[in-house]
Amino acid sequence: MTERILFESHSHTPLCMHADGLPSEYAEVAWQRGLKGINVTCHNPMPNGFSAHVRMREDQFDEYVNLVEQTRQQWEGRVEVRLGLEADYFEGHEAYVEKQLQSADFQFVLGSVHPQIGEFRERYWSSDVLEVQKTYFRLLAQSAETGLFDSLAHPDLVKNFTSEAWDLATIMDDIRSALDRIAATGVAMELNTSGVNKTISEMNPCPEMLVEMRQRNIPVTIGADAHQPERVADGYETAMELLQRCGYENISLFAGRKRYEVAIADALSSLQKPACKPS
Repeated sequence: MTERILFESHSHTPLCMHADGLPSEYAEVAWQRGLKGINVTCHNPMPNGFSAHVRMREDQFDEYVNLVEQTRQQWEGRVEVRLGLEADYFEGHEAYVEKQLQSADFQFVLGSVHPQIGEFRERYWSSDVLEVQKTYFRLLAQSAETGLFDSLAHPDLVKNFTSEAWDLATIMDDIRSALDRIAATGVAMELNTSGVNKTISEMNPCPEMLVEMRQRNIPVTIGADAHQPERVADGYETAMELLQRCGYENISLFAGRKRYEVAIADALSSLQKPACKPS
């Protein structure tokens, strides 16, 4: 039997109110796909009703931690289930997130800037959509510089909410500037396979940005951003082949919030073909 290597590094639970299936169902698909494990990374609670319709409530945090722990015990010896979190970066909430991340034994923390939420739009949106895009990449760099996060999720997400004004050549200097700042921190960045299902149908980030990341030796993690069990490891083969074309030889994983690398060639050979929908 081929050695299991990979994790689903980005998955959600029904507590965020826009995902289906329990972590145990995600673990089952991970087993079928030949993965070693999953990181459960549901959206973090935020204070004072912050984008409350797309995240667990503060009083559900312990329920979340317990749910992941129960799943870890259920799948022990087959699929390694790790407690993670997808935590929003939003200026002014750094201390809140820092305290939250110290309150449980997280194995992996994704940092996200979500330009689609009402709070972002109220503070940063304007009729100058290019300026909105520039602000997004500035905030992405700031998120890395906080030291709060292990990897930055879907790091060109803004293109899907400003698609009418998305021109890579126009924004690329700002992207390069953000990547210079991110590279200096050592924080990883995610290749998010769910981008193919969004308005601009390509993984996040785009290949041109991946090349720039590689030139700066920015580590890369892979996640399917699975909101349904059947999406665990979705597009992983395509993602790793894309990374190879962009110059990457390794991808990064995290355990105990410490980064380690695996060879893409080994990771590709470890995967099983997608199975039918789990029972």
